[in-house]
Amino acid sequence: MKLEGKTVLVAGGGRGIGRSVALALAGEGAQVAVADILKENAEAVRDEIKRLGGRALACQTDLTRRSEVEEMIETVLAVFNQIDILVNCAGWDRLEPFLESQEETWEKILAINFKSVLYSVKAVLPHMIARGSGKIISIASDAGRVGSSWESVYSGAKGAVIAFSKTIAREVARYKINVNVVCPGLTDTPLLDAIRAQSPQTAKIVEAVIKATPFRRVAKPEEIAEAVLFLASPSADFITGQTLSVSGGLTMI
Repeated sequence: MKLEGKTVLVAGGGRGIGRSVALALAGEGAQVAVADILKENAEAVRDEIKRLGGRALACQTDLTRRSEVEEMIETVLAVFNQIDILVNCAGWDRLEPFLESQEETWEKILAINFKSVLYSVKAVLPHMIARGSGKIISIASDAGRVGSSWESVYSGAKGAVIAFSKTIAREVARYKINVNVVCPGLTDTPLLDAIRAQSPQTAKIVEAVIKATPFRRVAKPEEIAEAVLFLASPSADFITGQTLSVSGGLTMI
């Protein structure tokens, strides 16, 4: 198993891509801490991992609150004694033209998609630096690479995750810490279902993006998880500061 003896913290691991990431990494032998704002979601994934014979911990955490993130890191270290891999999976969006958007929505998008990453990375790095090893993988979006209609603030937040990760990769390479980003395209998750249901216009936008994707479909969460697994594994020990798109060819840059 590729991750035998490793401890993984999946921030935002209660459903969607995060759930698939937690299960995939556990399947390769890692013990997994699942953090989610909804206790029942975190516990459900924890229980799935345990049924498969793995070791797991559920942490109810609001990732937009720095104090809760710091407490989460302390809890995981108290139980597992180490954090080898951090995967940032939290995400949220609302499709609307920028001129019709409100600052309240901006703040929510920035807090969930970007500030949660700042908080978790800030909290886990001292431990990784002290150990002289670690891997950090954040889920961004192709919207953060090329922009996306009606997703201006979300695109900006995900673009910030990419730029931040590249900078941190440079700063911590001396400590043998890898920092990379996975950028999904449209993925079959509860968030995509919510966006489709938001309005007839947002449903049309989703269908237009699918038609613009060479493979003419959305990704499965498990396909995103496989990319994360690669970056988390020893196979990617010499890869850092990179952005990997898993979008069916939607972007090719």
